[in-house]
Amino acid sequence: MGAEIVKEDEMNPINIKKLDHVVLRVTDIERSIRFYRDILGCSEARTSKNLYQYQAGASMIDLVPKGTGVKDTGLNSNKEFDNMDHFALTLAEFDEDTIVKYLEINGIQVERSGRRFGAEGFGPSIYFKDPDGNFVELKGPPENVS
Repeated sequence: MGAEIVKEDEMNPINIKKLDHVVLRVTDIERSIRFYRDILGCSEARTSKNLYQYQAGASMIDLVPKGTGVKDTGLNSNKEFDNMDHFALTLAEFDEDTIVKYLEINGIQVERSGRRFGAEGFGPSIYFKDPDGNFVELKGPPENVS
């Protein structure tokens, strides 16, 4: 499938506003539900056979147990592959010390932190891993640009 470049005078019909959702294949569904629901505070949006959907602010995190096929997504999660580096969740407020302490209390080690560029510009962020080793980035509000 060849991709054509849109000419400058043509309007691109794709206008991305935010991350809608990410689908994670997980090894232990109950452990992952506890992590995303109880530790990160994502509320359950809906569940169906082998598909567990959690609201993460304006976005969604879908959990699918590895080794199951999910007709709703059109994907077959029987394949074992790691094809995601990380996903980022934007936070309304960012107090790094408080967040790090909270994660540590819950047995989660922060892997790295610092100023990083994201969809809304530069701002603070921290990275840690979920129960399946996927990197999660918590992104603070963007810096004020003068």
